[in-house]
Amino acid sequence: MERTIISFDYAIKNILRDKANFDVLSGFLTELLNKQVTVQEILESEGNKNAADNKTNRLDLKAKISNGEIAVFEIQFFDQIDFLGKILFNACKAVVEQVSSGEIFDIKKVYSVNIAYFDLGARKEYVFQAKLMEFIGIHFNETIPFSQNLNPPLPTNDLHPEYYLILPNKFDEQMRNKFDEWVYVLKNSVVKSEFTAAGIQAASEKLDVLKMTPQERAEYERAKIELMTQKSQLYTAELKGRLEGLAEGKAEGKAEGKAEGKAEGKAEGLAEGEAKGKAEGLAEGRAEIAKEMKLDGMPIDKISKLTGLSVQEIESL
Repeated sequence: MERTIISFDYAIKNILRDKANFDVLSGFLTELLNKQVTVQEILESEGNKNAADNKTNRLDLKAKISNGEIAVFEIQFFDQIDFLGKILFNACKAVVEQVSSGEIFDIKKVYSVNIAYFDLGARKEYVFQAKLMEFIGIHFNETIPFSQNLNPPLPTNDLHPEYYLILPNKFDEQMRNKFDEWVYVLKNSVVKSEFTAAGIQAASEKLDVLKMTPQERAEYERAKIELMTQKSQLYTAELKGRLEGLAEGKAEGKAEGKAEGKAEGKAEGLAEGEAKGKAEGLAEGRAEIAKEMKLDGMPIDKISKLTGLSVQEIESL
């Protein structure tokens, strides 16, 4: 049995911010990070404030989780040339916002969770991870952990942000671990009854499209239409660009073809003229030499052998 649910991007922006629904986000992060995670609160910043007129294709959510750590979500539907730069910016901003002026650098780990529905060059993989755990010596085989402990004897804290890149459209729907059930949901907006990943059945109940009120359903449909409109506008702009480029290419090719034709014709003419001139000059030179040999009384057959001229040509000189 399957249940169609609200798309995850819409849920993050409009539903999962509610404390009553934190168990859905907690389950998602628990499976992704492979440790028990509890979402404690949603943190507001300039990067994730919701607005009724927000028509961007980027939906952010910043949450405080277990041990004071932070998770930053970003969902991107359409190709963005500086997407990886934006990922880095969001993570760094989440680090910087932890420190007040004049205070020590008490930094909690940031998890950057990024979901992209466009091609980033992956061939088969659909979940990527990036993290820096330690400094490595250049001259000697030594390492220094990228962590600090401001409250001994408590454990040290990893400092550097940890990045996750999820590509739902690359998912082949072969379940390799529990988080793959969440990737299936990200790709299809469907929860199967046999799924057992943390938080996923809560998502099935709380994000069920059929349980939406008529007003909620209308708002959801408007959001989907807006997304489709953006996609159409981007495709139209791309198509116009391709057509304009094709027309310009044809015009430039035609002009270049004419110019190249003229240049080639001129070059061929010069080459032919030069070759003809050389041949004529060589023939005239041999005739002059043969004439002088004839005047000196040299036998005609010998003149012919030396100059390459025929007997008839030499007799006519």
